[in-house]
Amino acid sequence: MPNHVTRALAVLSLAFACAAPDATHPLAPTRPLAPTRPLATTPREAWKPTEVALTTRWGRQVRPENAWREYPRPTMVRERWLNLNGLWEFAIDAGEERPSAFQGEILVPFPLESSLSGVGRRLARGERLWYRRTFDLPREWSGERVLLHFGAVDWHALVLLNGDEVGSHLGGYDPFTLDITDALQTGENELVVAVLDPTDAGGQPRGKQVSKPEGIWYTPSSGIWQTVWLEPVPQTFVRGAVVRADSQGDLVVGIEAQGGAAEQMRIELSSADGVRVASASGPVGVQRLRVASPRVWSPDDPYLYDLRVTLFDRAGVALDEIQSYCGFRDIAVARDEHGAPRLLLNGRALFQFGPLDQGFWPDGLYTAPSIDALRFDIEAVRRMGGNMLRKHVKVEPELFYTLCDRLGVLVWQDMPSGNADQSPEWRENFERELRELVRDRGHHPSIVMWVPFNEGWGQHETERITALVEQLDPSRLVDDASGWTDAGVGDVIDIHAYPGPAMAALEARRASVLGEFGGLGLPLEGHTWLAQDNWGYRSFASREELTAAYLALVEQLPLLIGQGLCAAVYTQTTDVEIEVNGWLTYDREQWKIDPERALPATRKLYEPPPRSKELLKHAGNGGAAEWSFTFDAPSPAWSALEFDASAWKRGLSGFGTTGTPGAFVGTEWSASEIWLRREFELASPPSGELRLWLHHDEAAEVYLNGVLAAKVAGYTTNYVLLELSPEARAVLHAGRNVLAIHCTQTTGGQYIDAGLALLE
Repeated sequence: MPNHVTRALAVLSLAFACAAPDATHPLAPTRPLAPTRPLATTPREAWKPTEVALTTRWGRQVRPENAWREYPRPTMVRERWLNLNGLWEFAIDAGEERPSAFQGEILVPFPLESSLSGVGRRLARGERLWYRRTFDLPREWSGERVLLHFGAVDWHALVLLNGDEVGSHLGGYDPFTLDITDALQTGENELVVAVLDPTDAGGQPRGKQVSKPEGIWYTPSSGIWQTVWLEPVPQTFVRGAVVRADSQGDLVVGIEAQGGAAEQMRIELSSADGVRVASASGPVGVQRLRVASPRVWSPDDPYLYDLRVTLFDRAGVALDEIQSYCGFRDIAVARDEHGAPRLLLNGRALFQFGPLDQGFWPDGLYTAPSIDALRFDIEAVRRMGGNMLRKHVKVEPELFYTLCDRLGVLVWQDMPSGNADQSPEWRENFERELRELVRDRGHHPSIVMWVPFNEGWGQHETERITALVEQLDPSRLVDDASGWTDAGVGDVIDIHAYPGPAMAALEARRASVLGEFGGLGLPLEGHTWLAQDNWGYRSFASREELTAAYLALVEQLPLLIGQGLCAAVYTQTTDVEIEVNGWLTYDREQWKIDPERALPATRKLYEPPPRSKELLKHAGNGGAAEWSFTFDAPSPAWSALEFDASAWKRGLSGFGTTGTPGAFVGTEWSASEIWLRREFELASPPSGELRLWLHHDEAAEVYLNGVLAAKVAGYTTNYVLLELSPEARAVLHAGRNVLAIHCTQTTGGQYIDAGLALLE
């Protein structure tokens, strides 16, 4: 049996081994009691969104009758279902018993704190959020089992039906299902959900949710924030399905059946136009089939096959049937002809470029106003020329990933981070929720990378956690830690550089990726969360300036790609709350970076990259060299070739203070100014396109043989490649030459270093 099939079978057994959590978990709060007081309601106004600084065009169309009506589980579809989204009663109470009165109406599935919920209130520590609604089952469901599905509830949910506890769940990002058949009654049924959400007062995975939003931390989303729905199933039914398909044409389907009568299963694969391609039958569990020369899935051709799974009893009578889909694709790391590790999609190197996608909305917070809104953000990636997105410390509804499957957008999926100081119980909880993430979203061909940790937030036992994810899903890559605290494991070495771009030094096995860069900021009046005190990593005054700066960053990527960079993630799709560093404003009304100008620059990232020959290496690529330097202002001729610098000090590059971002300090420089000279020999005048490597903090002037080659302001946090003035290129000659730099410093860290490169 081929190795990739063996690995897929292992994945399926591990997936079904993940047991559903319950309230016996050590972190489970004290259970609210079943109702002991008579139900009462208080007078209330009709639902309407609460006042908020920004709204979206989709949010303005939301009504109780149209709130998320789409079928929520596209990977396991049955025809019959009942949507429970809409207006529920709610109450907020610090007690453990159900409140005697409900305070108003809340629009599900929008979180409590959002405008679209109609409440717009924070859940304080120790408070419980109570939901209540009633429903009648369709008559034709009589005699069948009934499942109650929750797309996501943040964080601890206790569910009561007709006064009886029917289940509970810990975890803010994963779906859960309860069989409520035995608690149902004829006619009207009462459903009550009690929610506790400590946000950052607990240690659970929470991403960027905090009780006091500021900087890069945002408004929390408590309670139900994805679709709630009912589904009838036969007495024996498909409880879960895991699907893996690779570019060689191997399809493996694992089915978990519940009910006991199922003896056989059949899987049928059809093309998008309905033509049957292959089928297989056998005992319930794991079945595989092979498709000769499958049409592989990729961003350029996001082709999906339709999949049907049927359960049969011993007599051959069909018991249950689900509809699904799959995409045949592989993702791997392998060395190219120059020895650089590359990201391979379906056996071919593909540079991956796209945004950091936070998934926040000004009116819905964690919940997009509609599926059209969700689609807009994904289509924005394609409009800007991207082929991927990094879903940042948040998990989306399954419909989001199906849209990525259909639109051809690769996904790096972060695990939502928790607090940094974690007890053993919270670490156990993190691992449980991580297992749920990999199991619940593992169907989608668009997801090609799991990212367990981001920038050290709640990071722990990195080697073990990375190995766990690799074991749970060997069909995808693992980024052990995006930025900062790499542990040397996983499939990629991932750095963050603002504004960048930059890359980590090449390794023998792991691919070099840029997990975050950019962050260029521009507030647009009338489209900001706050009128004042907005921020970006670097700010600009107009769309024209911002677009020019963005293009300058993107245009530096091809040379890094030639050196081995495999992916780059720009911060970010949209502004989020007080951050104003998006392609788009937070309300998605204004493009701040012109996509018509960005698209041609992005397309160049997928072309064969240029390569560089290092004429003078810099300290960042192992080329620390001896320079002459002084902290005292020299004579006006200090940059000329003939200048005598024998009285200056000598030191190894780079020059600066330890801790300056991206610095490789060989000689300490802490004064306000520095003048540098480095002499070098050329056998002949360089032919080809000469560029300057420069890492400056802050403003600098660079000279070649006394002629101004470049003048820069501000600072960088890494080495950037700059064009030289034509006059400076013209004075380079065979024999002795000199590279001279003057750099100034006013505040913060400081650093200066340079090198020269020829583009090939």
